[in-house]
Amino acid sequence: MSKTLVVVESPAKAKTIGKFLGKKYVVKASMGHIRDLPKSQFGINLENDVEIKYITIRGKGDLLQELKTLARKCDHVLLATDPDREGEAIAWHLQAMLNVEGSQHCRIEFHEVTQKAIGDAVRNPRPIDINRVEAQQARRVLDRVVGYNLSPLLWRKVKKGLSAGRVQSVAVRLICDREEEIVNFIPQEYWTLGAQLNKDRKTFEAKLATVGKKKAELKNQDMVEKIIQDIGKADFTVGSVKKRKQARNPAPPFITSSLQQEAYRKCNFSAKITMMIAQQLYEGLDLSKEEGTVGLVTYIRTDSTRISDEAKAQAKTFIEAVYGAKYYPQKARVYTVKGKIQNAHEGIRPTSVERTPESVKTFLSTDQYKLYKLVWDRFVASQMASAELEVTTADIKVKDYGFRAAGVVMLFPGFTKLYTEGRDGQEDEEQGVLPVLTEGESLTLKQLLPKQHFTQPLPRFTEATLIKSLEEMGVGRPSTYAPILDTILSRGYVYKEKKQYGPTELGLLVMELLKKYFSDVIDYEFTAQMETLLDKVEEGEQDWKKVILEFNEPFIQELKVADEEIGPMEIADEVTDVICDKCGRNMVVKRGRFGKFLACPGFPECRNTKPLLEELGVPCPKCGRGKAVARWSKKGKKFFGCSLYPECDFVSWDEPSAEKCPQCGAVLMIKNTRRDGRKLVCPTEKCGFSKIQEAEQDA
Repeated sequence: MSKTLVVVESPAKAKTIGKFLGKKYVVKASMGHIRDLPKSQFGINLENDVEIKYITIRGKGDLLQELKTLARKCDHVLLATDPDREGEAIAWHLQAMLNVEGSQHCRIEFHEVTQKAIGDAVRNPRPIDINRVEAQQARRVLDRVVGYNLSPLLWRKVKKGLSAGRVQSVAVRLICDREEEIVNFIPQEYWTLGAQLNKDRKTFEAKLATVGKKKAELKNQDMVEKIIQDIGKADFTVGSVKKRKQARNPAPPFITSSLQQEAYRKCNFSAKITMMIAQQLYEGLDLSKEEGTVGLVTYIRTDSTRISDEAKAQAKTFIEAVYGAKYYPQKARVYTVKGKIQNAHEGIRPTSVERTPESVKTFLSTDQYKLYKLVWDRFVASQMASAELEVTTADIKVKDYGFRAAGVVMLFPGFTKLYTEGRDGQEDEEQGVLPVLTEGESLTLKQLLPKQHFTQPLPRFTEATLIKSLEEMGVGRPSTYAPILDTILSRGYVYKEKKQYGPTELGLLVMELLKKYFSDVIDYEFTAQMETLLDKVEEGEQDWKKVILEFNEPFIQELKVADEEIGPMEIADEVTDVICDKCGRNMVVKRGRFGKFLACPGFPECRNTKPLLEELGVPCPKCGRGKAVARWSKKGKKFFGCSLYPECDFVSWDEPSAEKCPQCGAVLMIKNTRRDGRKLVCPTEKCGFSKIQEAEQDA
């Protein structure tokens, strides 16, 4: 019997595909790359041309030998690695190592792990796409040129063990630049003036919009008080009332970056966790005896929002059957595609819309269900009709002052019946429903509401906003965002606190050096242009070796200048009055992956470390003698305890406050809620007292 060897990247995918293909096929996993550049040497000759030295990855020898043996025994070899540049490069390496003829149609590509997709792919093999391979080789070589030259420079001048990467350095720069903006920001005071008005026992609020014919700009309290005195008991009269219809369109299907952002907002998943779970959903899960193992979502590394006609038709049938014909738009939605590179890909969607989240929930873990539901909801909503709103704007006059009130009525929910996209940062104030207002009628003033504000700097980046910024600037590609965030954190260039990224002293110092001596490497526009050049290599419009050589020549000159001019630099540790109980030295503050800690400066002779306790300024709720302090778990999650531990064993995920419960006397705990913000809650179960914590200053 004729046999065909099919090589995929992961064992999970091999298992799923093996069930689809049957006995005539042998499906094996390469476990990712089989060969790569050597770790112990540069491995690239750039003297006259670009010559690359590839070696078999350590530990892959036995696997490679097994694949070679199987390839000799089988009549055909099909390389079914992932449908992207890196997957194409892995297939190219496998083709060479397994002695498959260069012109042979040995490459198969599919974007979902389903029986139909696999069957179609097997029937339509193609040759290796050498343009894709060269684009991936160019990226790999560029990253090696930067990493293997910059990292040793940082070892010599700053600290051993540091690394610098072409794209990761740009991400660190973003965080450092944002920190500089925050530090240099000067808050400006401003005020708003609201008017709480009554009409037919219905209360609504209007905001001061104009003074005379000019836009209202209230810079201080005196200005506000003068307006309040001037208004006095004057009548508020409705001026113009305008109503307009507004359509709100659904968000497009997910691409890799938008999936990472939305999973962070709605599921609290890091980019790394999101991609790990998404890979499981893509490669296939065992659903039932009847259905077996099947991939639940399409390929997860894509920057295209295109959807196949078949998937659109399936969505149309489902939406009309479940929600009704009015919930499907008059024409099927078409989402624009950025560039040409991955137009062959689709957006991330369920492989079958009939496979609803609830129907597969019992076969998925909690996190798998959350992410699958997010993908399913987003895709179905993207094909639904727009929401229809009626927006009412009322201009209200009192003397020479113009107030404005706005209200929104949902006329037709459309896609919002299923899903609405999350948002970064603070939400806009919700607009309620206005009573029926008629031009010229008088309104009753209930009270004027003056409020002081201060302008705020842009917030520090979260995972979602950092990925969004990198994507908007064209830096990196879908598959690179999660590794970038992981690397800059693990290398100690940035830290993460309250889900936000800030630069460490090390990150600021390294970035100062890179800005001075390697301005191109960390320039936003230059890095984005390099991505464009790599795209052109994939399109066959640019020679990959030329891209590398044109980058390398000026970079090496910059490297020589930096090596000559930069003297040895040292980052001084913050010395504390805590004495090391093993050697007697004053311990210093270090920063690890999960925040700051105390370490002995005698390392490596003395390896003593201690947690750095963050005092909250309130006594321990349990013993009253110790101080309440913040600590960190092994996984980096913040919790609260007593400074006298282990003598006092108080521990809580909620932060103790300085207030006591007025009903039972227990110390109130601070809880952060989405609806109410910071809330003070009594920990005594039988009591149940709670209240909203008053803000110290309006933000």
